[in-house]
Amino acid sequence: MDLVAACRAFVSVSEHGSFTVGAAAARTAQSVVSRRIAALEQRLGDRLLDRSSRTVTLTPFGRDLLPTARQLVRLADRLEHEAEAARHRPLRLAVPADCPTAALARLIADAQEEGVHLEPFPAGPAERADLVASRQVRAALLAVAPTEATWTVPLGLAVAQDPGGGPIYLDTLRPGRSDRDRRPRRVWLQPEDDVPHIRDRLTRLRDAVGLRPSQLTIAPTVAAAAAHVLRHDDVLLCPAPQARELHLHWRPLGELGPTLARGFSLTITDESDPDATRIRHACTDGIAHCLTAPAPPKPTT
Repeated sequence: MDLVAACRAFVSVSEHGSFTVGAAAARTAQSVVSRRIAALEQRLGDRLLDRSSRTVTLTPFGRDLLPTARQLVRLADRLEHEAEAARHRPLRLAVPADCPTAALARLIADAQEEGVHLEPFPAGPAERADLVASRQVRAALLAVAPTEATWTVPLGLAVAQDPGGGPIYLDTLRPGRSDRDRRPRRVWLQPEDDVPHIRDRLTRLRDAVGLRPSQLTIAPTVAAAAAHVLRHDDVLLCPAPQARELHLHWRPLGELGPTLARGFSLTITDESDPDATRIRHACTDGIAHCLTAPAPPKPTT
């Protein structure tokens, strides 16, 4: 016997005072409701309803048990509601703040095809690490050194005017004697690149080629950095796809070449989380698109 279904039938008939109306309210055939209540009475050991007249009334035994039956039905409804919510609980994924909107939309759609409700949460590198540590997200794309990364994104320099072919060397930004009273050109780093394996290498290179400390600056936003590039002929450190999006001209950084790159790995807060594991195995190309990175090689079987 389905105890919850029987209690639901009992509650519905007792509230409406009629098998016909109670069955209709429960969207169940009257014959089924009658059988369920009869089975419940047999299970509990006494009659719940008095059927001696046209109007169905509660017996003393039924009045005593009706509150508990109602509570059981409410708890069953709550359980089903919470199970539905759990099945559709979003997988909150911390992603870099500069991920393109179109790429994030494609990633969400790819995740939905895998039965996962993905909710990207844009944040900077340090904040993404904190979100994972505090378990405020179920997964995150963390900034790591390229040697430890699943996805790598080569970085170069973007300028407003076409510099011609070949890389841009940082030492060409060194102020000369005639530039003493002029604002020197700056290299702007985005918040996403304010991490040791990128910032520290550029700081050492800045000092090695004789640039001033102020010529290497962290921008508050990508838009602010791009504005300085357009207005002051400054330089933006960025991936090539982002430079195209900003209508800037991108070249490799001459002194460091392809070795300067962002690195990302997918960290899951709970390795037993099936949704996060599904994202790891099924959405690698979508994640690469969001990061403007080449897709990692597929594992061989």
